[in-house]
Amino acid sequence: IEENLMFGIFYLILCVLTGMEMAGCLFPQQITEKGNRIWVILPAAFGTGVLMLTWAVYVVSWMFSVCAGAEHPLFYGNIIVMSVTVLCLLGIFIRKLKRTEKMFPVSEKMISRKWILRKEILLFVVLTAFVTVMMFYVFHMKDGLLYSGFSVYGDYAPHTAMMRSFSRGNNFPTQYPHYGGQDVKYHFMFQFLVGNLEYLGLRLDLGYNLVSIMSLSGFLMVLYGISYRMFRSFWAGAAAMVFFFFRSGTAFWQYLWENAKAGNLIQALKENTAFIGYTTNENWGLWNFNVYLNQRHLAFGLLIVAVAVWIFMDWVEAGCGHKEHGWLWIRKRIFSKEAWAFRNVEIAILLGLFLGLTAFWNGAALIGGLLILAGFAVFSDGKLDYAVCAALAVFFSELQSKIFVAGSVMSPSFYWGFLAENKSISGVLWYLVEISGFFFVGLVVASVFFKRNERVVLGGFLLPAVFAFVVSLTPDINVNHKYIMISYAFAAVLWGGILRSIFFEFRKKRIKWAGAAVCIIMSICLTATGVYDYVIILRDNDSGHRMTVNMESSLTDWISENLGKNDLLLTPEYTMNEVTMSGVMMYCGWPYYAWSAGYDTNYRAGQAVLIYTTDDPEILKATVKQEKITYILFEDNMEFEQQECREDVIRETYPLVYTSEDGRIRIYET
Repeated sequence: IEENLMFGIFYLILCVLTGMEMAGCLFPQQITEKGNRIWVILPAAFGTGVLMLTWAVYVVSWMFSVCAGAEHPLFYGNIIVMSVTVLCLLGIFIRKLKRTEKMFPVSEKMISRKWILRKEILLFVVLTAFVTVMMFYVFHMKDGLLYSGFSVYGDYAPHTAMMRSFSRGNNFPTQYPHYGGQDVKYHFMFQFLVGNLEYLGLRLDLGYNLVSIMSLSGFLMVLYGISYRMFRSFWAGAAAMVFFFFRSGTAFWQYLWENAKAGNLIQALKENTAFIGYTTNENWGLWNFNVYLNQRHLAFGLLIVAVAVWIFMDWVEAGCGHKEHGWLWIRKRIFSKEAWAFRNVEIAILLGLFLGLTAFWNGAALIGGLLILAGFAVFSDGKLDYAVCAALAVFFSELQSKIFVAGSVMSPSFYWGFLAENKSISGVLWYLVEISGFFFVGLVVASVFFKRNERVVLGGFLLPAVFAFVVSLTPDINVNHKYIMISYAFAAVLWGGILRSIFFEFRKKRIKWAGAAVCIIMSICLTATGVYDYVIILRDNDSGHRMTVNMESSLTDWISENLGKNDLLLTPEYTMNEVTMSGVMMYCGWPYYAWSAGYDTNYRAGQAVLIYTTDDPEILKATVKQEKITYILFEDNMEFEQQECREDVIRETYPLVYTSEDGRIRIYET
C-alpha cells in the first residue's frame, strides 16, 4: 500500500461526477419551489455515485479473484471501472458540447432562494467542521499509531478487520474476519469502500473519516432540505440539526436530582466519564450521537433513504393537496384511481434500485427507509410507484442475501417491548419516555395541531420506532435501537417546525420575548441529556481514554504476506490489535461481534478450547483438520475462556513459523 492521496481522491471525484449524471434523472429541473436544491442534489450525487461505482469495483474484483484467480483483484477492479467511467463521462460531455448543452443540467436552478444561501452555507460549514473534528477525535493515526477512543473502538474492531481484509487481503468470496471460513452475514460494503480507498493510497484513518464525514454531512443536508420544504424556514431546519445531535431523555434530570440529594452534584458532573442512563444498556450510548461515531455506515444508508424520502414527498403533497376532508379524504386516498395510478414510475424504479443496493451497506437503514415510505404510501397518491420501489428494493436485497449468505440473513420474530423491563403497554410507553423524554410523546400530542401533510409525514417517521418494539430480526435485540434512532433523526425535523410555529404565534401577538423564552426552555428540555452525553463522548475518547494499535507492526506485515484468503488463523478472542489489522480470517475473534451477526460462536469457542487445552496430540490434529485451521497463534501465559492453554502440545505437533520481535507471540503452521 503506497500512501498516495491522488488515486483515492480521484476515485471519490469520479463517484460524484457519476452521481451528478444520475441525479439528472432523479430531480426534474422544473421543481424549484422547494428550497435550494443544492443541499439535496450534491449529497444525492455523492451517495448514488459511491453506491454504483463501489458495487462495480466489487463485482469486477470478485470476478478476477474467483474466476481468474488473480492475486490482487482490486487492481483490476479499480483500473477497469475507473477507466470505463472516465471514458463514459468524456463521451457524455463531448456529446453535450457538440449540442451546446449544459454539462450537468440538474445544476440549473439548484439555488432558487439566494436570500438564505449565506446562512445555509454558514450552517453547513459549521456542521461539517463539527463532524470532521469529532470523526478524527475518536479515530486517527499519528506517528505510526492508530488511536481509537474507548466509546467507539469496540465497534471499530470488526469494521477495521473487514477493511484490511480487502486492502491487505483478497477477501473474495467475502468472509467475516472474526468468524472466517464461512459466509458473510454482516453488511460490509461501506467497509469495502474504505478498504478500497486505502488500497488506492488513502491512509486508513483518512479514508474512513473522509467518507464518514461526507456521508453524515450529506444526510444532514438532505434532512435540512426536508425541513425547508415542509416549513419554509431556515431556523426550523437549523433547530432540527441541534435536536439531531443532542438527544432528549430523562436521564440527565434524574442524574441531577440523585446527585443533588447526595450533595455531590458538582463533583459528579465533573468527574463522570460514563454515559448516564437508568434503562437497560442506556449506558452503552445507545441513544446519543456516539451511535453515528461508531456506526459510520448507518449515516451512509440514511443518506440514500433521506434522498428517497425527499423525492417521495412529492407524492405525499399530491395526496394531501386534495380538497376533501375527514373520512371522505381518507376513503379517496385508498379507493380512488388517483391514489393508485403511477405518477412517475421511472423515478420509482431508480429509487428502488438505489435503496436495494444499500442492503449490504446498512440493512437497518434500508428497513427503516422502507417503513417510512410505507407510512407515506397510505395517504399518498401514486401507491403503485411505492409498490414498485419497495418490490425492487426487496428484490435486490434478497439477491445480495442469496449471494453472500448461506441460509437466511434474518430470523424475524414477534418481540414485544424491546428493552423495556415492564412489558405492559403502560410500561413500554414509560420506557419510551425514559429514553426520549417528551420527544416522541410530545410529537403525537402536537400532531393535533399539524397540517395534513405533516401528520402523514410524522406517521411515516414513527414507523421504524414502532417496528423496534414489536419485531426482532437478529439474536441481539439491542440492535433494534437503530430503528428508534432512525425515527428520532427524521422526526427532529418536526420539532424544528414546532418551535418555529410557537415563536411566530407569539410574535403575532406582539410578545416576541415570550416566544423566544418558551422556545429556549423547550430546547433545553429536548437537548440537556444529549449535551451531557456529548461531554461524556469528549471525556471517554480523550488522550487518556484511547486504545492504540501499532500500524507498522512486523506481526501485521508477516501475517499479511504469508497467509492467503483460504487460510484460517486460530487466535485468542481478539477485538482490535496488530493481528486483526492484517485482515486475516480468524477462527473465532471476539465472540459478541459474530454472535450478534448470527454465527454459532458457542461451537467454535468449544473447539478452540479443545485445541488450546488438550494434552492429546491426536485429538489436536483431528480437531484442527476438521475445523480447517491452517495456523495457530499462541501468546505468553494465555488463557482461552478462562482455561489454561497448553503450548507444549502444539509445539510438539506443529512447526513454529513465526516469533514476534519481543518473543511474546508465536505462530505454528498446521
